[in-house]
Amino acid sequence: MIQIDKRKSLSLKQKVGIMILAVVLVIGGVVYKLADRYLIEHVEVVVADEAAGTADSNNTTGSAETASSSAGVDATSDDWSYSSDDIQIQIDQVETGSGSDKITYFVADVLLKDANSLKSAFADNSFGTNITEVTSEIASSNDAIFAINGDYYGFREDGVIIRNGTVYRDEPVRDAMALFGDGTMRTYNEEEVSSDELLVQGVTNTLSFGPILIQDGQITSDFSSVKIDTNFGNRSIQNANPRTAIGMIAPNHYVFVVVDGRNEGYSRGMTLTELADLMQDLGATEAYNLDGGGSSTMYFMGRVVNNPQGKNQERGVSDILYIKE
Repeated sequence: MIQIDKRKSLSLKQKVGIMILAVVLVIGGVVYKLADRYLIEHVEVVVADEAAGTADSNNTTGSAETASSSAGVDATSDDWSYSSDDIQIQIDQVETGSGSDKITYFVADVLLKDANSLKSAFADNSFGTNITEVTSEIASSNDAIFAINGDYYGFREDGVIIRNGTVYRDEPVRDAMALFGDGTMRTYNEEEVSSDELLVQGVTNTLSFGPILIQDGQITSDFSSVKIDTNFGNRSIQNANPRTAIGMIAPNHYVFVVVDGRNEGYSRGMTLTELADLMQDLGATEAYNLDGGGSSTMYFMGRVVNNPQGKNQERGVSDILYIKE
């Protein structure tokens, strides 16, 4: 009798052990899947570094004089402007409201002679998922005069991603933005216009985030039900948040806006409606919302212009748009 009880007792312990092991394996599997999806780098393509040997990727705080001289052109510049035969940049810091309703944002008016001066770059010169660097590092390693964060394509596995004329991903799903070699910008539905059509039309870059703010000179909607992604950890984008946006005033004439936020007394951020109104007031005939929140960063002549995350602390991103001689 005692022996049977011992065997029963041992069997119970084994069952408990098996159950614990099963739970651990399930939890471990879930944790690995989340890490694989959102943390572990997956490099699909390594992109040739056109700036290799011409920039020190560790130097992100160089002076305006250093940044302009590295381009090897005759240019004049200060902390807020840059002027050469091919590129004109003027940045303004704007503050509106007060107290808890104060908004601080930065507007860069950019006039280019050649559309090829507006480029894109991947973090670590690699296309894939979960590959990140801060905007200033990507900009510095590409000899950028000016840069903003892009669409954080590496957080998603869909969208049409064409960069510097190369198709890296062709999974149409949302409203997107395209830049062309003639200096124009167009917003479009990825499911209605193919990558092949875009390439024939001379596309240089596409960004896939959204929503479209202005199309054909008109604000597109009231943005009350906009939904960009359903990925784990996303927060609503309807409320006032830090923002990054690009607009076209005319061919080769762009306006870039970065709005700081989540810092009461300095800047609450903007709603999408406020951002669309601003882009229209600035004269944009096409305008598109890029990745915002902690990603929102504006870089100019070796320094970060805005206050990322309200802490002067950049967040790693997967890509940038930048201006280069």
